[in-house]
Amino acid sequence: MIDYLIFEKINPVKDLFRFLNKLDINIFNGVNSLAGRYPILDSLAIFFAKRFDYLLFFLIVLFLLKNFKKYYSVIAKMILAGILARLVFVEVIRLFIEKSRPFVENKVNLIFNYPNTLSFPSGHASFYFAMSTVVLLYYKKAHPRPKFWWGAGLLFFIISFLISLSRVFVGIHWPSDILGGAVVGVISGIIILRLLPKK
Repeated sequence: MIDYLIFEKINPVKDLFRFLNKLDINIFNGVNSLAGRYPILDSLAIFFAKRFDYLLFFLIVLFLLKNFKKYYSVIAKMILAGILARLVFVEVIRLFIEKSRPFVENKVNLIFNYPNTLSFPSGHASFYFAMSTVVLLYYKKAHPRPKFWWGAGLLFFIISFLISLSRVFVGIHWPSDILGGAVVGVISGIIILRLLPKK
């Protein structure tokens, strides 16, 4: 009787994980199935996956050039949030969750070669969503031009999303990797803003 009750409680959890895993695979297959079919789309995906993050760093440089004294604090917090997400939380999570990349045990449309490292959560997504969170929330209340910073934050989030989505498209990440990385990034950004509040 006790064993039955234990399994009755566990099975719904197993069913949920099976459903989420199937959903993860289906979304990946839907996105990755477009790879290798349209050269222009492939080129865009490669650009987003490998080079689009340069736009974020270009925007950071613009902020510093515009007014270093005014913006160095937010830039420093962005970098700290990214480091916390990528080099601390992601690495700790990967000690407990060893998830292979899609191309390891599955037939996928792999657009370019990539190292067989652990997949969950996405280091890129965690890093860039952490930075985006800081931009979005840093001047939310205090800055005289909050609409500008909301816009800048949304722009950073859009860039982060495109970078992350492209990595599913080219076959090197599962959608769940991106979602996990985004959650880690947002939490990291909030932690840094709480620990180092705006003076």
